[in-house]
Amino acid sequence: MKKLIFCTFLFIACAVQAQEGYWTSYQFIVAPDEVETVYNLVNDYYSANQPQGVTVNLWENHFNDHENNFTHSINFSGSLDDLGNMYSQDGGAAWKLFLVQLNQHIKDGHGSRMGTRLGHQGDLTQDYPVQKYFIVHADDGQKWNAAYKKVLSANTPGSMLGMMGNFTSGVSPDGENRWVIQGFKDFKSAIGGASAMRTDAENDAADKVWATFMETNGESHLVRSGMRVRMGQWK
Repeated sequence: MKKLIFCTFLFIACAVQAQEGYWTSYQFIVAPDEVETVYNLVNDYYSANQPQGVTVNLWENHFNDHENNFTHSINFSGSLDDLGNMYSQDGGAAWKLFLVQLNQHIKDGHGSRMGTRLGHQGDLTQDYPVQKYFIVHADDGQKWNAAYKKVLSANTPGSMLGMMGNFTSGVSPDGENRWVIQGFKDFKSAIGGASAMRTDAENDAADKVWATFMETNGESHLVRSGMRVRMGQWK
């Protein structure tokens, strides 16, 4: 995929379990001297053309490994109906112009995915612009879901956001099928992590919860991890 192309993608939800929300994501590579221009184009377009009921986020892929080297991503999230409505619209002349202008300032495409959010702990109305992400392969998705929801409930400090979900399309040969996001209000909190927000006693309890998760998740392994920083949000 040489350029970012997402104007004709049809959203189809295939998961049968209860979902908290749906999302799609497009990753791409921007040269350093083009970052401000790309931000301005995205800001100008979505400030004037906000999809109804859909939240749009532009992220910088801040910490990543050499195979996870896209620089930015655009994410769309909302209900099944609202995302479906967004993808059913052709956007007209303004959308076509936006794509042409954006593609002129993107060095290369990287990938695209869609999935669902299956659970969260924390206040979704607050802002968590610095987020660690963990991409996981779970041998038994249902066991992993049940086990990790207990981790979310017990191990997410009040000043942090925890989310979990799955992928329904765009999976790599590594077979990732689950994701976890830890949201923080600033870099200091992200660097310290959840353990720095807890007392010693709370960390001891969290360790026990994690040990139970390791015994009951049906076997899983980490595929990839990193940290993203929000550049802009439109909703």
